[in-house]
Amino acid sequence: MNASVRLLERTLPATVHLRATVPDAHPSASVLGTERSGSGAVIDEGGLIVTVNYVVLGADAVRVTTSDGREVPAEVVAQDFATGLALVQAAGAAFRALPVADEPGSLAVGDDAFIVASIGDAGRRASAGGITAVEPFDANWEYALERAIFASAMNPGLGGGPLIDRRGRVAGVVSLNMSEIGRFSLAIPIEHYVAHRDELLRHGRRTTRPSRAWLGLFCYLLRGQVVVAGLLDGGPADAAGLAQGDVVLAVGDHAVRSRREFYERLWDHRAGDEVRLRVFRDDAPRSVVVPSVDVEEFFA
Repeated sequence: MNASVRLLERTLPATVHLRATVPDAHPSASVLGTERSGSGAVIDEGGLIVTVNYVVLGADAVRVTTSDGREVPAEVVAQDFATGLALVQAAGAAFRALPVADEPGSLAVGDDAFIVASIGDAGRRASAGGITAVEPFDANWEYALERAIFASAMNPGLGGGPLIDRRGRVAGVVSLNMSEIGRFSLAIPIEHYVAHRDELLRHGRRTTRPSRAWLGLFCYLLRGQVVVAGLLDGGPADAAGLAQGDVVLAVGDHAVRSRREFYERLWDHRAGDEVRLRVFRDDAPRSVVVPSVDVEEFFA
């Protein structure tokens, strides 16, 4: 039997389908909805599952379906807002589990890898490819990674599934479909779980990470300018009067010319600090002061 087929057969039973129900009143509901589905990987025989935070953010009920059709209740036990990972604990008997790559940077450009994802309940699909880049990444929702894994394998199902290396280990958690030639999927390196496992399981979050300012906005880069694309209803930026279409010229006295630079200047502030933004609106610059908050408390 082909080695890759045997590897896939060992992997599939340790993947799960996640269904999360979120209250209408939760701040994430307007953006992500109240009924969410995702993929996950069991990384401990006791039923510990790693997935992406956006699937379970704000969930008051989580159900897990295994590849053999068994459905059990689960609960969110840890969330890392900085990296976007979440840990879910499933109830019930022993589970099949996948080993986790425990050394930093376990995947490098050119390595073979494959993705396993849920397509609903017991259905699974897999996609194989190679690692095309390992580099910094930033997204439009005040999010950045120093190292993100890009793969030529397309995500064949729902987000949150494992990126598996050639040794059958979880090396990353698939977060986004990139739809770029040769860079179809983005995965969060599993090293973030490995490095912070104990505090995540003990406290449910990263207690050793310094708090950082969060404004509740979405932005994109246009011709070297950071433009506000949208605001989260009821978030700090919305309450302070920032507007869609504002061009962010500076944070405090520091000019910003890229989205990543904007985030870095923003994260120089601690949660609760007032952040002074210099923006361009209606053909004139103006100052907007935003009292920042802690994103974990906002979405609690």
